[in-house]
Amino acid sequence: MKKILYVALLGLFSTAAMAQHDKPYVSSKFAQLEQLLPTPNNYRTGSGAPGHEYWQQKANYKIKVTLNDDNQTLTGSETITYYNYSPDKIDYLWVQLDQNKYKKGSQAFETQNTRLDEKPTFDMLQMVVGQTSEWGCKIKSVKNKSGKPMKFTINGTMMRIDLPQPLKAKGGSVTFSIDWENKILDANKAGSRGGYEFFAKDGNYLYEIAQWFPRMCVYDDVNGWQNKQFLGSGEFALTFGDYEVAITAPADHIVGATGELQNASKVLTSTQMKRLKQAENATKPVLIVSQQEAEKAEKSKSKKTKTWVYKAKNVRDFAWASSRKFIWDAMKVKIGNNDVWAMSYYPKEGNPLWGKYSTQVVAHTLRTYSKYTFDYPYPVAISVHGAIFGMEYPMICFNGGRPRADGTVPANTRRAMISVIIHEVGHNYFPMIVNSDERQWTWMDEGLNSFMQYLSEKEIPEQSWAKADYPNGYPHRRGPAKNIVRYMRTDPTKIVPIMTNSESIPQFGNNAYGKPATALNILRETVMGKELFDHAFKTYSQRWYFKHPKPADFFRTMEDASGVDLDWFWRGWFYTTLPVDMSIEDVQAFTFTKPGEKLEASKDGIKHKAFDNSQFKGIKERLSKGYGLNMTDAEMAMFKPGKYYYTVKCKNIGGNIMPLIIQANFVDGSSQIVRVPAQIFRQSPNEVSKGLLFDKQVKSFQLDPMLETADINTKNNAFPRSSANSKFKKFKKEKKSGSK
Repeated sequence: MKKILYVALLGLFSTAAMAQHDKPYVSSKFAQLEQLLPTPNNYRTGSGAPGHEYWQQKANYKIKVTLNDDNQTLTGSETITYYNYSPDKIDYLWVQLDQNKYKKGSQAFETQNTRLDEKPTFDMLQMVVGQTSEWGCKIKSVKNKSGKPMKFTINGTMMRIDLPQPLKAKGGSVTFSIDWENKILDANKAGSRGGYEFFAKDGNYLYEIAQWFPRMCVYDDVNGWQNKQFLGSGEFALTFGDYEVAITAPADHIVGATGELQNASKVLTSTQMKRLKQAENATKPVLIVSQQEAEKAEKSKSKKTKTWVYKAKNVRDFAWASSRKFIWDAMKVKIGNNDVWAMSYYPKEGNPLWGKYSTQVVAHTLRTYSKYTFDYPYPVAISVHGAIFGMEYPMICFNGGRPRADGTVPANTRRAMISVIIHEVGHNYFPMIVNSDERQWTWMDEGLNSFMQYLSEKEIPEQSWAKADYPNGYPHRRGPAKNIVRYMRTDPTKIVPIMTNSESIPQFGNNAYGKPATALNILRETVMGKELFDHAFKTYSQRWYFKHPKPADFFRTMEDASGVDLDWFWRGWFYTTLPVDMSIEDVQAFTFTKPGEKLEASKDGIKHKAFDNSQFKGIKERLSKGYGLNMTDAEMAMFKPGKYYYTVKCKNIGGNIMPLIIQANFVDGSSQIVRVPAQIFRQSPNEVSKGLLFDKQVKSFQLDPMLETADINTKNNAFPRSSANSKFKKFKKEKKSGSK
């Protein structure tokens, strides 16, 4: 009772203790997510870690494929050995035929919304008229290990293979073979994730080959078979395995691929072998094939062939690129205890941009991503330039960013090229190694990777190869909170939560890339702090290294490894479309004066109520004698002149809870920032009042002065309203005339 009376007395002036509602209210915004997340079990634990009975399947491939440069087709034969480590017997297998997305009558085509503008493009007309050629994967045969035909059924982009006998649980395996053929797409016309680019000036093709062979679907403990149709947005759900791929191409082509080249002495010249050896210890990229040599090859058009053999272990996919136009450079990079090849393949049309930057950016990406996750485990990382502006596969990616015809490079082109290489090389980590299900949850790879891309981009100005280009910092597209504000202002009926299936997302880039990347950046810099966040994020990355995580595994691990309850954050940012809009509604001020002293009338809108501290004469003695509670001199100092008490009333207009970042601007020109955790809203989600004590008089208050929370209306962040700081005014000017 004694302490209660003391606190009550102080509560007259310390506004943090002021009641805001007549009745207590527990906010549903802080309710836990148990009802939304799956129940933990022996496979996936409540901590977010794999359980002691966690299992996953494996699929090994041996593939032979021939590239026909005359009619742009692929003819292939593969042998797949599929291992069942699940506790279930399996009656049939599901195989992905991604090329069937482009086949006449495909579900992807039939469900497209189409319209014609005043200036129709080829793509618009194609959507109305339909595909004009027989694209798709042509299955010639499916046979068992003995060469006998197996029954199969094709359903769009999926093929079911019926097994004569169920595949036994926990260790059963089956080997079968598939022969197939498909026509390579013109990437500039089909909008595909792989294809060819034709160069009319020299009559040559550049091939970026992806999603090109029948691949095993994932069978896991959450979905069983992940056999959702491939409609275009939901990219991959793939099983890890080992690959041996023999690629037969024209003899004058250079072929780069997932994995390590097994027969270099047979397909490379002695000069190229010598240069590769030199590149092993180089500090900057070494040309394995020079531009002059590539230009000479452009004219040869050999009718002979070479077979390039690549092997890759523990990868979930395989892609490759082939052209006689390729310039090729490389250098080795030390990542932890691993020596990794950083390589680039590009035509002369990519220079001078690609020769200067590409391989350096690959190396930079490996270093920065490894710092925040795990050491890059693969032996190579390749960046290829062609018609595909940005697509990722294990150890190899396809990237855009081409100089003008006269060789000049606009600053935006250089930035786009650097950023897309970071992004696509970064996908080796998410989802090529931390192997999330892109067919269902795009944000788990694109969002996490876009966040990591932002961290990597922040270090670009420190690199020797980029210092001259970015002396004032690198221009980020996604990551900073202010960059997502325009999207968060969108009509709520036209957007969906991040936790939406990949094929059902409008504004795909903002939802699946930008918003989750921004959320993680806010989580790191504003909610958790870098130390706690970085430890938790690295824990998640290493827990699910070469495994198949789900959203709950990420959410739970981030909380488990940090000791921070984040359910309110996941709910607001991932499960709703609510924006952040906090407002300072009112400020009340109290101060003490000397006996007879009068406080000057406020001219700035914050009215101070003055108390003559003589009315508190003897308070120490009264409290000590009357209630047996001793007050220290420091406690008594609160009642002396020169102390200023403020109640800052804040309203949550947008609905998405965030910490309050309150900047007090004092009359002497100085300022101080007070950070209030989001939990202040836990019992009052719509409006709170925060009591603050300063030794100086405050002239004005500003919420979120550094634009950390993606607040969609900063006009109501200042009190008085006319006192918005200069930083805010500058930001508004930039947004009015700025970029996307």
